[in-house]
Amino acid sequence: MQAHDGMYIDGAWRPAAGTGTIEVVNPADESVVGAVPAGEAADVDAAVGAARAALPGWAGTAAAERAARIAALRDVLEARQEEIAQTVTAELGAPIGFSRMVHAAVPVRVAGSYARLAAEFPFEERVGNSRVLHEPVGVVGAITPWNYPLHQIVAKVAPALAAGCTVVLKPAENTPIVAQLFAEAVHEVGLPAGVFNLVTGLGPVAGEALAGHAGVDLVSFTGSTAVGSRVGALAGGAVKRVALELGGKSANVILPGADLTRAVKVGVANVMANSGQTCSAWTRMLVDAERYDEAVRIAADATAKYVPGDPLNESVRTGPVVSARQRDRVAGYVARGEEEGARIVAGGAGAPEGCERGWYVRPTVFADVTPEMAIAQEEIFGPVLSVLRYEDLDDAVRISNGTVYGLAGAVWSDDEDAAVAFARRLETGQVDINGGRFNPEAPFGGYKRSGVGRELGAYGLGEYLQTKSLQF
Repeated sequence: MQAHDGMYIDGAWRPAAGTGTIEVVNPADESVVGAVPAGEAADVDAAVGAARAALPGWAGTAAAERAARIAALRDVLEARQEEIAQTVTAELGAPIGFSRMVHAAVPVRVAGSYARLAAEFPFEERVGNSRVLHEPVGVVGAITPWNYPLHQIVAKVAPALAAGCTVVLKPAENTPIVAQLFAEAVHEVGLPAGVFNLVTGLGPVAGEALAGHAGVDLVSFTGSTAVGSRVGALAGGAVKRVALELGGKSANVILPGADLTRAVKVGVANVMANSGQTCSAWTRMLVDAERYDEAVRIAADATAKYVPGDPLNESVRTGPVVSARQRDRVAGYVARGEEEGARIVAGGAGAPEGCERGWYVRPTVFADVTPEMAIAQEEIFGPVLSVLRYEDLDDAVRISNGTVYGLAGAVWSDDEDAAVAFARRLETGQVDINGGRFNPEAPFGGYKRSGVGRELGAYGLGEYLQTKSLQF
């Protein structure tokens, strides 16, 4: 895995403005796997300048040609899937099987969906005596997280390119090498110089410079609600558009009559995936009082099978969390849950056996959780599940909607109509019914403090378009 020592700006790798670097550390063994430049405001200036210069040409490129370039990008990413998987495992600590199945494969599907959509989307339409034009919003500043590093890059860059926008990407400092690999793929497919630009760096420096830059027309950010609020404030000062995909505390509601064993086991798998570092994870499991004890037992037994270990081991299902800071954050919530009176039925404090080196935590399940507890209200971002009781459906709705978040969720029932009726009452952007499969063309985004706007599919493309009407 070879990291570049420069920025990708205006179609070439060029030296950074400063001399600072960011070490990339493998969370499984704490070894340094590479270093990238710590970008400064001058790097962001250069990248935005290149994107603005390239904007008229790319916006004027036929939609069919833009679609062809995105399809070519998909093909390059598909050909490099193993390299992508190995890179994400080294930077993030995700088990190699999960890296192949999700971190490497899902971005290929998403890129393919935008190649198709770019060719089919009605960029012009008639409305009465008007012609309505859907035009690119302009230069996009994309700020992406570390937990699904390539997926989030593709989910922003592909629709921006499809819309005719140009892009400056600032990836998370924990996982920048896979972003450089993406820039290599962009270069390989021959996108015009300046259409895509990459600046690595720290959020408070490069990220803030990008979010507040006068030459950026839209900021698309994925990350914590606290940082998203800051991004929104910086963008708001320049009256620019924002798309924010933020935190979550999603409810997994198991209705009476549902297949309890399946619902609980799938719910546990959802929380433990990616070491719990998923904004849409169903971290609150709601079960009716009559079956609560059985659900807790099933959850504890299922969690015991998620034994942390070396993420390069093909049989390991749970790796480390991304950093020492994240490990300490999760440990703090585990301690707080106990202090507030919740009961640990699996996992708990301390490093897992045999994982003294690296940033590992024990997959944990709490029982006897009440809605007001911190572990039921706040995003932990680790492999920690809270199991809550509800008395009736109204109580389940109240608990489900009783946080500041509204990103995702799940409903299980032996009656699909009843599940849909319940899902309609949830204040959240996406609900999986009886384990519904991921759809890369369905809109993804949140209610309340989980964000503004949508990603994926036509709704995601719409975030990068502005509307003009011509009257005849």
